[in-house]
Amino acid sequence: MAPADPLQFMCFQQRLSACLDNVATWMRTNRLQLNTNRTDLLWCSTARRQHQLPTTALRVGPDLVSLSPWVRDFGIFINADLSMYIQVQWTVASCFATLRQLRSLRRSVLAYAYQSLVVALVLSRLDYGNITLIGIPAYQLLSSAARSITGLRRSDHITDTLASLHWLRSERIQYKLVTMVFWSLHGLASLYLSDDFHRLVDIPLQRRLRSASSLQLDVPRTHRHTIGDRAFAAATVTLWNSLTHDVIISMTTFFFLVVLEVFT
Repeated sequence: MAPADPLQFMCFQQRLSACLDNVATWMRTNRLQLNTNRTDLLWCSTARRQHQLPTTALRVGPDLVSLSPWVRDFGIFINADLSMYIQVQWTVASCFATLRQLRSLRRSVLAYAYQSLVVALVLSRLDYGNITLIGIPAYQLLSSAARSITGLRRSDHITDTLASLHWLRSERIQYKLVTMVFWSLHGLASLYLSDDFHRLVDIPLQRRLRSASSLQLDVPRTHRHTIGDRAFAAATVTLWNSLTHDVIISMTTFFFLVVLEVFT
C-alpha cells in the first residue's frame, strides 16, 4: 500500500531502494543478477485514492523502474486497486476461447469424454489462483461450461445441471479456503499459513467467554472493508467461523478415519 503523506512516501521509497540494493549485492555474491528489465513497480491503494498514487520511478540499482498499472505474478494479474478485474477478464477470455474450440468436438465424442475435456481445460484454469478472487462477484463462466456439456440454451435454468455435475460456483473458492484452514489447524500446511490462525480457546483474554468453548478462530482486525476483509487471514477465518459445529466435527472425524485407514 502506498503511504498517504508525500514526505512519508519519499522516505519509504528511499528505504525500498536501499533494500533492493542489498538484495542486488547478495545476488551478485551468489553469482546471480537482478534483472531490472523484468521488474515492475505497483503501488496499491483503494479506488478512491488512485489519483493520490505517486508517479515517480523507483531506483533499482543504477536503473529506474517506472510505475505499472498492473503486474503479473505466477500467472495472476494484480491491479493497483486490488479489484482483480484484469485477472477475471483474462481468465474469462481464455476459458471462453477454449470452450468455443471444444464445441466443435461435442458431437464427435462421448458425453463423459467431453465433460472430462471441459474439466481438464476449463475448470483447471478457474481453479488456478482462485483464492485471490475471494470477495469478487461471481461470473457466469461455470454456467456457460455446463450449458456446453448438456446442450442447454441460455434461457434454461442451470442450477440443477450444476448440481448434477457436482460443480460449485463461488463456493469453489470458499471450499478451498476452508480446506486450507483445516490443514493448517492440523499441522499439515506450511508454517507461514498456520501462524495466521489462532483458536479462541488459546487466547487468555477469551477463555472466559462463551465463544472460547467453540472451535472458532480469532478474527484479525482490518482497516479497510474493501481490501482488508479480503486478505487471506481475515477471509479464511470469517469463512471458518461461519461453519456449523457439526460440519467441523464431521470434517475432523473424516480426517482421522482416513489417517487410520492409511496407517492400519
